[in-house]
Amino acid sequence: MNGGKPAERGQPGFEAVFWDIGGVILELESVQRAHAAFVGELLEQYDLDHDREEAVDIWRTTVGDHFREREGTAFRSAREGYAKGVAKLVGERVPESEWKPTFDEYVEEAIEPVPGAVETVERLADADLHVGVVSDVDDRAGKRMLESFGIRGAFDSITTSEEVGRTKPDPEIFETALEKADVAPERAVMIGDRYDHDVRGADEVGIHGVAFGADDGPAVAYRIESPPEVLDIVGER
Repeated sequence: MNGGKPAERGQPGFEAVFWDIGGVILELESVQRAHAAFVGELLEQYDLDHDREEAVDIWRTTVGDHFREREGTAFRSAREGYAKGVAKLVGERVPESEWKPTFDEYVEEAIEPVPGAVETVERLADADLHVGVVSDVDDRAGKRMLESFGIRGAFDSITTSEEVGRTKPDPEIFETALEKADVAPERAVMIGDRYDHDVRGADEVGIHGVAFGADDGPAVAYRIESPPEVLDIVGER
């Protein structure tokens, strides 16, 4: 841990724990593998004249540009970014019904949780705490990921950027999560892997930022090397 003071047993402490999904619950490398496998499927299905490495690079660039082109913290659907990636590779817009089911299959088969994340969420769900998600994901996709790990039911609330219409670090997404939890910001922690979006965004509304792989900075109240260390912060171990 780095800075801040953890809640102490027997004294008023934290009442809510909010999780990002990507990079905190969901291992991002497994997502990259899923996307690469899906791109390989596109190459075969449409007999495209790209080698696999080149095609994956085109996909990632196109999807990345989709997000970089958004204005401020306005929400942009990942699903739309993937549709653009498919169109860029195939050479024309492809109906979602023709590519999305295959894409979802590759994702569900390949994604893996960050070691220790699932077990920690389950432990927290058994405690007297509000356990929530605050994530920049498409609403349905985020919930399906949690379902695939068997922990959707462990969360008391799920707040996504699609639901709110804004991405982190916009205060609205954090404030929405706090309203659902009905807790004061100083009684909550937010676990994230990005400093500007997760940690500083949470800090700016008064939530304690927990950095998991995120850069250091004044907004970091706690730093963890693995998800189970959150149990020490909230006094549940």
